[in-house]
Amino acid sequence: MNYQAYDYLARTGQVMNEGLSLVNDIVSHPANPLSHTWTGRLTKATLETAMRVTRRYDKLGFNIEEIESEGKKFRVTEEIVVSKPFCDLMHFKRIGHSNKDKVLLVAPLSGHHATLLKGTVEALIPDHEVYITDWADAREVPLEDGPFSFDCYVSYLIEFLNFLGEDTHLIAICQPTVQALIATAVMAEEKSVNTPKTLTLMAGPLDTTKNPTRVNEFAHSRPMSWYKNVAIMQVPVGYPGQGRKVYPGFMQLGGFISMNQKAHMQKYQNYFQNLLFGEDEDADRFRAFYDEYMAVLDMPAEFYLETIERIFKNNEVANKTITYQGKVVNFDAIDNTPLLTVEGANDDICGLGQTEAAQDICKNIPKSMRKHHVQVGAGHYGIFSGSMYRKNIRPIVTEFIHKYE
Repeated sequence: MNYQAYDYLARTGQVMNEGLSLVNDIVSHPANPLSHTWTGRLTKATLETAMRVTRRYDKLGFNIEEIESEGKKFRVTEEIVVSKPFCDLMHFKRIGHSNKDKVLLVAPLSGHHATLLKGTVEALIPDHEVYITDWADAREVPLEDGPFSFDCYVSYLIEFLNFLGEDTHLIAICQPTVQALIATAVMAEEKSVNTPKTLTLMAGPLDTTKNPTRVNEFAHSRPMSWYKNVAIMQVPVGYPGQGRKVYPGFMQLGGFISMNQKAHMQKYQNYFQNLLFGEDEDADRFRAFYDEYMAVLDMPAEFYLETIERIFKNNEVANKTITYQGKVVNFDAIDNTPLLTVEGANDDICGLGQTEAAQDICKNIPKSMRKHHVQVGAGHYGIFSGSMYRKNIRPIVTEFIHKYE
């Protein structure tokens, strides 16, 4: 299926969704006697489930308006402090709170929006001044803004760190652990005063030979020609980025779902039952997760292809052959940046040891300034969201940062 065909089907599905929504409003209205019957509940559950299948999911907002810190409540506002064609640097400003413990949180550019890390941000804000990379959907970026390559990603991080200045703590989750490590090495070799104060890498593919997952196996199962000819498409007419070559978000989402197809089907079945029996809390949790999970963005083709080849196929970070602007990255230059690596024991996207590899790659960091944590029972998403992250991982991250204030 090409992008134009998908777009047509998606728009058609949205029209169907609006029709189903209208019928559902009538069926479920409290004034409708049918809504209080078993038949009414069954009809409502069927319609709502069908609506979710035909819906087109848009990017959600962070919608973090207030936090409690040091026993006081503070209003939170979002502001874009640096705007680039492919990314905005967003600041969660705590009104009336001191601007200390700056954290640059690098969200993945791997199909989902930065709002996937809403829970991560919410848990960090009480103790830290949080900035996040809010990546653009490539289909919204006009062709005249040029390409976005692997090196561009690293350059963006360096620019953001220089903008934030000294004493900025860098946290990267999943895919950008690679670029965060490279940016730190480049700045350390330049002896920049803005080199990250600490570096926290969570669930990222730094050595893809360690406990390979289906993601790693898939990357090796097809030649680069397949990725270029099948995975890459042009943005269709009707979008600001029309004509731009991208790896479409709907293909990435299809890959995510296919990895755990049975689990997703079971969740939808449970959701249907929740609606049928009036289990509103469980239904709300399902909606909250899938509203975010189903909202995807397109990645620039050049960045996606370079990532597949350099990180997943050639394993260039672990092999220390990766380059930035034509020069081999010198990870040995990192000798004064405390390093924390975090992994999930049940991570089926980034296998155990793939992130911990940074501990060996950065061999010149004193052992007293390194820490590694494996979270028992955590899968990939549990590393940065949910109760396990809030109760176990976030406190470790905050304690590590405060140790090196």
